[in-house]
Amino acid sequence: MPLIDKPLEELKSYMGINPCPKDFDEFWDKSLAELAAIDPKVDFEPYDLKSNICDAYHLTFTSTKGARIHAKFLKPKNIEGRVPALLKFHGLSGNAGNWFDLIPYAAEGYVIASLDVRGQGGFSEDVGGVPGTTITTPFIKGIDGKPEDLLYRDIFLDTAMLARVVMALDYVDEGRIGVYGGSQGGALSIACAALVPEIKLCAPDFPYLSDYKRVWEMDLDKGAYEGIRYYLRYFDPTHERVDEFFEKLGYIDIQFLAKRVRAKVFIATGLMDTICPPSTQFAMFNKLICEKEMVIYPDFGHETLYGHEDKKFKFFSQI
Repeated sequence: MPLIDKPLEELKSYMGINPCPKDFDEFWDKSLAELAAIDPKVDFEPYDLKSNICDAYHLTFTSTKGARIHAKFLKPKNIEGRVPALLKFHGLSGNAGNWFDLIPYAAEGYVIASLDVRGQGGFSEDVGGVPGTTITTPFIKGIDGKPEDLLYRDIFLDTAMLARVVMALDYVDEGRIGVYGGSQGGALSIACAALVPEIKLCAPDFPYLSDYKRVWEMDLDKGAYEGIRYYLRYFDPTHERVDEFFEKLGYIDIQFLAKRVRAKVFIATGLMDTICPPSTQFAMFNKLICEKEMVIYPDFGHETLYGHEDKKFKFFSQI
């Protein structure tokens, strides 16, 4: 079969090339302490779904920088005791999706919440206020400021706040939480599981936001990663700050958060993926020290992986 990346045997030992900031762990410990001090001011607004299976709500809460964050929330009817919960994260530029798509898990007895990523296609608030360009892919937003200005730093923390809000509900079993999503949603699943170690199961599909420098060296800094090419061409055309640029992106590189994950991870990867190259996914996967499994789809790229939703449904039955 054709190759768009390293041979599979090399991928299995590949550990990434993007630099990791020396204060990475301190940065995220400080960020989590900031999050813990925030009153989320949770609000549930009923939505008229007209379902015999579950009740629907617009969930909003406060996260970092005072932003109000939105998620779609389904609660099974006639809950007895404490039940498991799932958190869903969407792909780049999308939104929380259709209520209908969440119903199968609610029908199985899960509480389920689907996040609107701030600054993208849903109702969550992007409070802005960072120096530098904001015109291209969102991992560039804040790159000219302090690491705390990086937009994805706040987005990662939004996932953790959503988890904490859901885990605090008196009808949710805080020890039975799962997270999932594809592409950006896959990256946010890893980030959430890393920042909230109580999460039990994590099912990312072809995760984004990993090993930025590898994407650049493969000449795949286009589409979802076009911000790399844009920034270097227009703001550092002679590469005087290229090392600083990639090191700062290291703060929001999921491969460096991987060691914090304690959940069982079930990841799907297509070897023909030119959006989130396989090597970038393996860089994260190979750093996981938790129980983990990767399902490889040799002929598939960044697309629907036939049969994988069934595998994921079975995976979550373990919760």
